[in-house]
Parts: sequence; structure tokens; C-alpha cells
Amino acid sequence: MACKTMKTSTTLILLLHLSLHTVDEGHAVNPSCSCLRFTSTYGKERGTFSSPDYPRPYPPRIDCLLYTFLAAPHEIVEIVFTDFDIYKEHLECTRGDHLKVYSEGGTHGPGPPGVNEYSAWSRAICGNRVDAPPALYSHGPLLVLEFHTGSKISNATGFVGTYRFIDRRNFETDGVQVPETWCDYVFHSQPNRPAHGRLYSPRYPSSYPSNIRCNYHFNARQHERIKLVFEESFLQKGDESCLNRADIIKVFDGRLATAPVLAMICNEVIGYEVLSSGPDLLVQFTANSNTPGQGFKASYQFQMDDSSSTDPDIRKSSTTEAISGLGPAVSAATSSCDQVFSSDKSKSGKVTSPLYPKPYLPKTQCHYDFLARGRERVRLVFEDFSLQRVTENIIDCESMDSLDIFLYVDGRLEKMISFCGSELPKPIMSNGPKLSIEFRGMFSSRHSRGFKIAYSYVEDYGITTGNQLLEFPCAFVYNSSERPRGVMTSPNYPGLYPRDTECNYFFYGHENEKVHLHFTHFDVEGVLPCEAVSASDYVQFSSQMLDSDSNRHCGLLRDLRVTSEKNSLRVTFRSNDRLDGTGFKADYIFLRDSEMHSMTMPDSVESSSTHHVPALVFLTFLFDLVLAIR
Repeated sequence: MACKTMKTSTTLILLLHLSLHTVDEGHAVNPSCSCLRFTSTYGKERGTFSSPDYPRPYPPRIDCLLYTFLAAPHEIVEIVFTDFDIYKEHLECTRGDHLKVYSEGGTHGPGPPGVNEYSAWSRAICGNRVDAPPALYSHGPLLVLEFHTGSKISNATGFVGTYRFIDRRNFETDGVQVPETWCDYVFHSQPNRPAHGRLYSPRYPSSYPSNIRCNYHFNARQHERIKLVFEESFLQKGDESCLNRADIIKVFDGRLATAPVLAMICNEVIGYEVLSSGPDLLVQFTANSNTPGQGFKASYQFQMDDSSSTDPDIRKSSTTEAISGLGPAVSAATSSCDQVFSSDKSKSGKVTSPLYPKPYLPKTQCHYDFLARGRERVRLVFEDFSLQRVTENIIDCESMDSLDIFLYVDGRLEKMISFCGSELPKPIMSNGPKLSIEFRGMFSSRHSRGFKIAYSYVEDYGITTGNQLLEFPCAFVYNSSERPRGVMTSPNYPGLYPRDTECNYFFYGHENEKVHLHFTHFDVEGVLPCEAVSASDYVQFSSQMLDSDSNRHCGLLRDLRVTSEKNSLRVTFRSNDRLDGTGFKADYIFLRDSEMHSMTMPDSVESSSTHHVPALVFLTFLFDLVLAIR
């Protein structure tokens, strides 16, 4: 190739205009392209590159300028834009000012290797820093940026970035590849072999290919379980339901794809943890979209059944350590202060403050860890709560005796909520297999009984109606033939719904029926239009079971009514990792059209329902009347 080899960004600026008429014959995208080549960082961790005249506005009518980054055969190229400002004249970024990215290297076309007239660009970008990707990675040792500017003069300053070459062997999956497959692997737990390792999507950290399915099989020994952590997963941006995504990761709690589904990952996730309930686990990665993401990197570990003694993420401190610096240890509370509760040992139980129901001693501090398995979530139901208040005027719990709830968010421990005083807290549910409690009893009085909590490991998310499906982590079916009228609730209702959770509710009526929903309680964190940009949780309704075709609902709603267009309806609830709400409760009923149209209400009810009778009273009357007719 006849590209100019650049050593520094300053050299790039000086030689750029000299190379505008230099053609890289045989390897250019078209004969009018000029080319600059980068093959080394010259002893530095990263090299730099920039657009012409940066930081001044770039010139118009740059027909084609190639930035070619060439690594060693065992390396890949990483590009990071530190500033990005290309005038967006067209939404698709393929005309006017734009930057095309070639990461394949053109090895699949009829022409020679490298970027040439047969190469297909992987993406086109323009706009500002928000529109630029966090990083770009090549599939092999070659990555090319193709810069074009139109005839329109703008004040856009272009781009500046860094590049480096990374050993691709750092991203090799540790399992044994299945013969005659491209991306199927098996991970066996064996004596005298490491009990942990890593796995990656194909071509990670570059974008994965389309139209693939990869299976990762984990086989532990008889008394072992598998811990899997998706450290990073970037499939698609946004917060759409996984039922609407073409690229998806499914984790099955067993050897086959017919086993219960533990997790469905489809958007952007960091630090997502899964723990199997048995010695087998299957991860299935399917990619069918036309816009592949970066993919995922994950770690795995084979653990013994009782994870309370092997999981390094669970803190295990003695009572003396827990109250270090606060006075002598509370000897009477040693047996009940600082404990790990694993579902391997018991599926339910009680946890109390030291000396309960007697007052706890001053300067008491305790830590409780809960560890679930498989599809389980940790659920806490408060049966008694009485902590010492220093003064009635303090509205936060920081300076008072308190109970703090911690969840694991993005792979780290994060406080969810604090409770103090004597008001009985609502039920709490974990967002995954782990939950922790910290009790700080700095003060005490003869009236402070402490707390009593019933804990349990539940697979139904605290949803007691409908028939739960195994092919989704949280999904319930309501059939008219089984129950024509009933109630549906959000997870853990009436307590706070769990974070990072998606639940789907499927309603199926007879051919000539529709389902009617009346939400008597609706508290879902968010602001209109209930999208990811505003960090909103949401509820969405769709007549298409595997698609979404309606607006989202969030916030505090007093009266929400929904009627299906057909005899089926899908309700999707999705929460993020931010704030919490108490969710929703809705009455549902299946009605035939004839039952709605032919029903004549008594004059007194019909007139008063418009002006005086609350909507819930009217709907309850309607339910009872229809059932009486049937």
C-alpha cells in the first residue's frame, strides 16, 4: 500500500494535505482516495490521529481520505475518539460529511485482502460526541476509517482520537470448542484444573456477526454449582423488552434449552450475575439483527453447593469485627449477628435483631447476607420493626438507628433503601441472587424491640396469580377458560418492585372475547415518555405477543383502563437499576362483545356512575353482573 505512515498527530496534520492526491492503487475504496497509515505507537501506550486542520473546522469537498490502522497478525485495533464533531446533514450518515468504518478487512469479497472496492463498511457515523461510539475495534489486524466532506461549509471541527494495538489472544474463550462448530464451547469441571475461566462472544471486543447462534455448555461435578457473571454485555442500546429483540442471550438452568430460563439479556448490562441450581448450565447467544453490537465478556466459576463459604463477594465478618471501634462485642448477640443465609441450606426462615424481642444493646452493628440460586429471588417481609429515634425532627436515617438494604448493581454493592423509626417497612425483593442487610443500633431504649424479618427464596417474584412460564425468567399466563376474572400485580406487590427486572403477562381469551384491565394502583417510577433517556421504568401493552405497538405508561396514575383490541394482550413491566416504586395492581375480566353491547345498566347506576360513583365501584358491579349472567 502507498499510504503515508504517521508517527505523531503533528506529522499527520503537516502531511495530510500533501497526501490528498496520493492514491493507494489496488487497495483503495475508489481511485480518488488518499491514504494515511498507522502501524505503530512508537513506544507509547496509544498513538493519536485527527481530521484535517483540527481543532479548526475541516475543509469542504474532501472526496475520500483513508485512515488505515495496521496491527500485527495476532493483534486487533482499538480506536477511541476523544473529540468528535462531524456536521450531520443526513440522518443515515452516508452522504454529506461522514466517517465510514471498515473493520472486516475485505477478506470475504472477490478482490484482494485489505480495504478495496469490494469491501463493505460496518458502520457510518456523524454528529457530535454523543453519536460517536465509545470505542471501535477491528475484527482482525486491519481497521480503516474513510472520511468524506460535502460541498457545504460548516463550523464542525472534525475529530481527534487515539489508537492502540491489542493482543487478540486476551479474548480467547477458555472452554473446549465443539468440533465442526464456529462458536459452541463446552466447559467441564475437572480435578487439578482451574475452577474458573472466561468466555466471549465471537470476535469480541469487535462486533459479533449476524445470523449466528452460539451455545456455551457448563458441566460441573455432582455437588457443584456454576456462577456466571456477565461483566459487560452490549447487544443493543435502549431498554426494549427482550421479547422484541433479534439479538439475545438466554441462560438455561440445565443441560438443554428446554430447562427453565434463568436470565434473558438483550440490551446493555454490566455485572449481571447468575447462579445455577444444579450442576449444568447452558448459555445460548442468538444474533439475527442487521446492526450487531459489541457482544459480551463473562467469567465463570465452579463452586461447591454451600456458597456461603466459597463466594468471595459475600462479606463474612465476625461480631467483634463488625463493631470495631464502637465498644465491646455483644456476646449475647454473637449467634444471631453477622450471618450468611444460603438457599442451599434453607428456603425460608426468620432473622431478628440481637436479644429480640428485648431491646438490643447500644453500639450494636450486624451484617446479614442472603444468597439465592437459579430462578430464586430473595424476599424479605417485615413482621416487627421498632428502632430507637433520637428526635422526631430528623427525616433521614443517617444519624439514627437504622436498617440498610443493599443490592448488587453493575457488579457492586449499592444501598437501596434505609429504614428507621417504628413504621413497618413494606416487603423487599432482590434484583438477583444476592441481597445484604446492615443493622446499625447505635442507641437503645427499653422501648426499642429491634426487628423481626421473615425471609424466603421465591421463584414466582411474589406474583400469586396466573400460571408461571418456564421459558422466560418472569412471565405469567391468564387464560379465560381457567379464570375469566381476577387480579394481576407487579413483582413483590405491595412492596417495592425489584430493580433490573422484566415481567410479561399474557392474556388469552376465547375467539370473540376481549380482556379489560382496570389498574386500581399504579406507581411506576418515571416521567413521560417513559424512556431510557429519562431513566424511567415502564408498563407497556401490546396486542402482538412478540412485538410492542403502544405507548408506555409510568409515574403515579390514579385511573388507568386498558381494553385489548383482540382476544389476546401482552403486558410488559420493566424496571431499571435506579429508583423504586410500589408497582401496580389491576383487576382483569374477559368479556364477549355481546356482553358489553347488550348490557343495560339501571338508570340510577348509569347516571350516578358518570358523576358520583367511583370507577372502581362501577367496574366491580360490572364484574359481578357478568358472572351472574354466566
